[in-house]
Amino acid sequence: MSRSQPPSGDNARRAERARAELDERTCRLICPIAAAMVGVCLTGIGLLHVSIAVHGGSTVADDLLSIDAVLFLLATLTSYFALRVQSGGRLHGLERVADMAFIAAMLLLTTACFVITYALAT
Repeated sequence: MSRSQPPSGDNARRAERARAELDERTCRLICPIAAAMVGVCLTGIGLLHVSIAVHGGSTVADDLLSIDAVLFLLATLTSYFALRVQSGGRLHGLERVADMAFIAAMLLLTTACFVITYALAT
């Protein structure tokens, strides 16, 4: 019967390096996608203002999209800075902030879409 032994120093370093590479790949994905989503939010705000000017009325959707653009910008900046740091601990911390900001922004964008759909239907 064999016992599982704790990972040796070499295996632990390999595991840490693999985790850092995974975090770096995640940051490389979040950075351009979140930056593009800032543009999507700004376009949505512009289209909403045109629609409100033509049809009248008001909606909170443009406010939601403004907050959303800030969250996507936060995700973009934190993932960018995570790629620039040399420390593994800082990389993981910044990558975690970028993940949370990106997910929160996507949820808020979905909420804004429901608000826009309701506002345009009425």
